[in-house]
Amino acid sequence: MRGLSDDTPGPGPSHDPTGSGPSRRPTGSGPRDTLGPGRVRGTLEAAFTAMVVLAALALLVSGCATGGTGARDEGPAHSDSVAGVAEAKSPSPSATVDDHVDAVKLVMNDPKVSSAVKHELKPCVADEYAVDVSYGMLTGGTANDVVVNVMTCGDAVGIGSYVYRATGGTYENVFKAEEPPVYAEIDRGDLVVTKQVYEKGDPVSSPSGENVITYRWTSGRFAQEYSTHNEYSNAVGGDASPAPSKN
Repeated sequence: MRGLSDDTPGPGPSHDPTGSGPSRRPTGSGPRDTLGPGRVRGTLEAAFTAMVVLAALALLVSGCATGGTGARDEGPAHSDSVAGVAEAKSPSPSATVDDHVDAVKLVMNDPKVSSAVKHELKPCVADEYAVDVSYGMLTGGTANDVVVNVMTCGDAVGIGSYVYRATGGTYENVFKAEEPPVYAEIDRGDLVVTKQVYEKGDPVSSPSGENVITYRWTSGRFAQEYSTHNEYSNAVGGDASPAPSKN
């Protein structure tokens, strides 16, 4: 027997004098320690930055969908500018053309029209009369004035020209010219009356000249502004062309 020497421990794990047993790898070692606290924090910050960028892009897309101007498309400033444009484009009051005036009835019921003109005012064909009617602003009223020319049926010679002004729902005769041949018309707000001049032997179709008189509404009546006399020269073939006379 070898005695106690036979109980000597043989080869094996190293003995730990502290009693903790075989040595081990410290807790937390290995691949899990490769991220570390700094790497985790950086990853979170990158994710947060990506979320902020996505939110900004979403806001930008929503702004473009409303017209691309964002808050400038709303608010009192925009409303005021639209109101200003609407006021600038709103039409101003103006006289309307009354195309329903019965010119024949108007002349026949007018005590200022001579009996000779009323006698000549008759239908030429069926119920058609040789009457020309024009509408326009001559007297500065709120409605269009009416210019009526009465002519003969055969050769359309003007025998009477009249201007009627709308007042209080009726028409008042404010001008008349009954020296044939005569014709009145509206020219840029003025009343222009043309009176043809015949010399002895002139046919109705070929007067020797004409007097053109321009009237303007002044102080409640038509006042003569100026007049022009034109003499015609008969061309070969019987055609007449106006030639200004020397005054």
